[in-house]
Amino acid sequence: MEQKNKRIFGKLNIVDFLVLLLILAVGIFLVYKLAARGGESSETSTIHVQYTVKCEDVDKSLYENCQKYLPSQLMASGVLYNGQITGVTSAPYYVLDGNGQWVEDPEHVNLLFTVQVNVPDTAVMTTKVGDQEVRVGKSDYILKSEYIEFDKCVITNVTWDK
Repeated sequence: MEQKNKRIFGKLNIVDFLVLLLILAVGIFLVYKLAARGGESSETSTIHVQYTVKCEDVDKSLYENCQKYLPSQLMASGVLYNGQITGVTSAPYYVLDGNGQWVEDPEHVNLLFTVQVNVPDTAVMTTKVGDQEVRVGKSDYILKSEYIEFDKCVITNVTWDK
């Protein structure tokens, strides 16, 4: 004896109908997710943050070279961010001489960079540029822009505009 498959709507059986229903549900879900993601990014408000980064024991010639490229847009991992290095000042770098006295190193300086950035305004205040957090005392900060890069710098001051 031959058994007939249970069919609905003529040529569709129950399994075919369930597969089509599942495909339709996945399609609707994907469209919803893509539409929701596009709407969030355009409405996010930002906070303006200004901070100072100190880079110590830098070759003196780099001070003048950095000034040529300011302002310079911030960069991390090959991505440009909504912020820039707006200024740099130079301060003496001191070393111990053979007599245990602190003397100014004629070939090296400390550089103080001023950075301004706009970051997303979130419920929890964690200021990040790329993957790096911005907070006073951070001693392994990498300052990077299109034309400037220094590592092992220290953030000495942060101001958040509310």
